[in-house]
Amino acid sequence: MKTAGFFLCLAVCGVTLAEKPANADELVQFESAPVKLSPFRIRKALEQGEILSQPQGTPLLGYLSRPPGDGPFPAVVLLHGCDHLRLSVKELWPKRLVRWGYVVLVVDSFATRKLDDTCRSTLPERVFDAYGALNFLSKSSFVDINRVALMGFSAGATTTLDATKIDGNEQLMERKFRVAIAYYPACDADRGDPTVPTLIMTGERDNWSRAERCQKRLARLSDSAPPVELNVYKGIYHNFDAPEFLVGRRVLGHIEKYDPDAAAKSMRSVYAFLRKYLSE
Repeated sequence: MKTAGFFLCLAVCGVTLAEKPANADELVQFESAPVKLSPFRIRKALEQGEILSQPQGTPLLGYLSRPPGDGPFPAVVLLHGCDHLRLSVKELWPKRLVRWGYVVLVVDSFATRKLDDTCRSTLPERVFDAYGALNFLSKSSFVDINRVALMGFSAGATTTLDATKIDGNEQLMERKFRVAIAYYPACDADRGDPTVPTLIMTGERDNWSRAERCQKRLARLSDSAPPVELNVYKGIYHNFDAPEFLVGRRVLGHIEKYDPDAAAKSMRSVYAFLRKYLSE
């Protein structure tokens, strides 16, 4: 029964009906990781006597939450979807993860860029937002920078996979994420191997983030690829973990609908996955 699944989720995920969603503890400012110049570009500049300016990142806002105590704690960087910061990403997930013992940094990729949404387009620069967040956390004494997960939803989940793929921009970054978690991403069968253990969750009836594309990607992974876990929830649509979609809606031809049973299962998977790979 769906009602039973809802209450099971509340019990497992550390939320009670009496509680109101907690606000993020602190609004923070940081920059996306600067796009490094290629060796070819640097060489050509030297040959031509050109003076190159130091690459700069994009100013960003974020919402930082942390457990009580000095740490250092493992951490999770959260990337929102194309519809910006909804309640479940900005407040419910951080509250849940903090209860589990993680520092959480929610990255706002839109506010400083003056964007409302990117549901009809893409924003590839968000990969650099993720690594800018990682660089920001590295300056915090209460974060164990060697135990940081990247976790995204929808378009943010697609960015999560792009940020942790072999031969991607990850290879240009000084600091690396430990694991990746992607809620209903747009999988690319030709994305290649991931660089870290990865958890992907999507709905069987999600026609925005199609499960079969994720299955095709897994089928093409090399034998040396890090472990990838794919959970496909039968009969489930996009945004199944987000209670604000309790009443389903259609967006750009795609159904978005919360499902408490699938939400509870996915949260247990996230909890176990983080415990497995971010424990000391």
